[in-house]
Amino acid sequence: MAVLVGKRAPSFKATAVIDGTFEEDFSLDRYLGKKHVLFFFYPADFSLVCPTEVLAFQDRLDEFERRGVAVIGCSTDSQYAHLAWQLKPRDKGVFLA
Repeated sequence: MAVLVGKRAPSFKATAVIDGTFEEDFSLDRYLGKKHVLFFFYPADFSLVCPTEVLAFQDRLDEFERRGVAVIGCSTDSQYAHLAWQLKPRDKGVFLA
């Protein structure tokens, strides 16, 4: 398997959930020449393992931003599952960090 760290991701457009709202035609291309991108994949929002990693990135967004890095997560879930997960309080359900 080829190493992809440091390589440019393929160009694509998809519906994203950003700050609790849907954004149509989201693309990583918006960061070209402006920021580095940490683009990570995880299986599902409402799993028993993934929220730990997603919340760890979320808790450190300011630190990444200071370093000029955009953190973008991608999973197999729909935008509706992503929105439900973002709106769920951390102290409810499986989201305990």
